[in-house]
Amino acid sequence: MSSRRQFLSHSFDVPTALALGAWVNPGIQAVGAERSANSRLGVGAIGLRYQGTVVTLKAQEYGNIVAVCDVDRHVREQARASFGSTPAIEEDYRDLLKNKNVDVVVIGTPDHWHAKMVIDACRAGKDVYCEKPLTLTIDEGKVLSKVVAETGRVVQVGSWQRSDHRFRTAVEYVRAGRIGELRTVEVVLGKNEQGGPFERTAPPKNLNWNLWQGQTPEVPYIAERSHYTFRWWMQYSGGQMTDWGAHHIDIAHWAINSQPVKIEGTATWPDVADGYNVAKDFSAKYTYANGVELTVQDHGRNGILFTGTEGRIFVNRESLSGKAVEHLAGQPESREAFRLYDFDNLTRPTRVGKLDAIVNHVGNFFDCVIAKRKPLSDIEGQHRSVSVCHLGNIAMRVGRPLTWDPEQQEFPGDDQANSFLKREQRAEFEVA
Repeated sequence: MSSRRQFLSHSFDVPTALALGAWVNPGIQAVGAERSANSRLGVGAIGLRYQGTVVTLKAQEYGNIVAVCDVDRHVREQARASFGSTPAIEEDYRDLLKNKNVDVVVIGTPDHWHAKMVIDACRAGKDVYCEKPLTLTIDEGKVLSKVVAETGRVVQVGSWQRSDHRFRTAVEYVRAGRIGELRTVEVVLGKNEQGGPFERTAPPKNLNWNLWQGQTPEVPYIAERSHYTFRWWMQYSGGQMTDWGAHHIDIAHWAINSQPVKIEGTATWPDVADGYNVAKDFSAKYTYANGVELTVQDHGRNGILFTGTEGRIFVNRESLSGKAVEHLAGQPESREAFRLYDFDNLTRPTRVGKLDAIVNHVGNFFDCVIAKRKPLSDIEGQHRSVSVCHLGNIAMRVGRPLTWDPEQQEFPGDDQANSFLKREQRAEFEVA
């Protein structure tokens, strides 16, 4: 059994001896694409607006879309028309999970549905690709981790920046000490949307409003609660802290390779009935067990800045910069040797294979389903990184510094803060 010190000094999301790239297969595109039409996996898609359709279309390269589901009739009918086949069409995802032709499930619903759908899919014997963020609360993540372990299903979370060469390279450079000892990480996410009050109306006939709400409190229908703008309501999401945070904070957490033990948060909150209720202005600060400080801001240049004792690296979706990047860019032999490190044994580097960036995140999922191994954005790692996002929101709500025990996953002796680890859930939609 590992000691508490060992637990605190190693993040759950990079297992010993596997490093950042041990699950990577550079030839990943061929895995699903070369399978015959009769042997390709059957894909069921749940939630098909926006990113749900994007991911499902990508999944079509590796499997056959055999069923689609959405609580909005217009969305599911349009989605079915997007595929070159005639999949079954469902309103209730539980009917889709009964379909024996469905081997894997793609989930692109609003955040408050992710945990329950992943749990139900795993228990139905399906492997799952779920959009980020993984959970609505920290307690959901604890249940999810247990269920995935019990069922042995393959679950990939759509935090696709882990598969992008810029972000992977930045993490590799930091973990290998190319900027010296890491001291601080600064993340900028952007502002939350503000708006309201909005008009209450009857739900449109094409939308099953009861199913859309799921575990959340039953409320009158407001058009701005659903579809894309659900993310600006704390009942269904966590604002930018979980929306962009599930990308950028995830990468920061991956590089820090430890667990947070102290959190501070500040925020101002809107005071409007029937309007967006995410923070108007927000910031958070985390102290990790290894001494690294992570700050999160809602203003500035979107991206992640790593600062060490010997340099800095900045990364976002358009750029990767810093002296360490420039130095190795002109020395391919040095860079190649560097990329062979075992990141969990930097004092005695081990050659574990070239850490190529994955061809694509969805492809990694299908590769791992076939090979029966953990994907890059696995459940435990993503539970731990999205927990960092939730911790920031909790600190903002409480309005004072908090102490976190990452091993027990609780605030020691702090009933008020611990009350935010879960939420009330409507009957028949509980996450358990």
